[in-house]
Amino acid sequence: VVYLVLAYATVSLIYFRFRNSYDSESDSFRVEFLLVPVAGLSFLENYAFTPLEILWTFSIYLESVAILPQLFMITKTGEAESITTHYLFFLGLYRALYLANWVWRYHVEGFFDQIAVVSGVVQTIFYCDFFYLYFTRGQQTSHNFDFI
Repeated sequence: VVYLVLAYATVSLIYFRFRNSYDSESDSFRVEFLLVPVAGLSFLENYAFTPLEILWTFSIYLESVAILPQLFMITKTGEAESITTHYLFFLGLYRALYLANWVWRYHVEGFFDQIAVVSGVVQTIFYCDFFYLYFTRGQQTSHNFDFI
């Protein structure tokens, strides 16, 4: 219930309170380039060919690439506000801590979820360039990024 309320609040804030901050000129990423391959992969690589399993797999795969439009926009504009960079940093840190959780669960419980682990590793790799720039540029009020 808390998750659903927070998700609804986030979407509401995006579409109502912060609607004016949307920059349509910089937002040129084509999400179908993410959705179509992720949907196809979720049908091909899953644990059971059932609707719920395919939807769960789709959500895991989509989460691993969902940051790409934001990173693409930062790369295109070459800068980001401090709040955005901090948000992305902590989102990436969350994923990196998830990897640590999987290592711990494997050693303690013998549990290994190949789909979740591979997707998490892929997502963390996408953050690596951002992490490097985040730490080398320091904590400024506005960040200028030239991605490698």
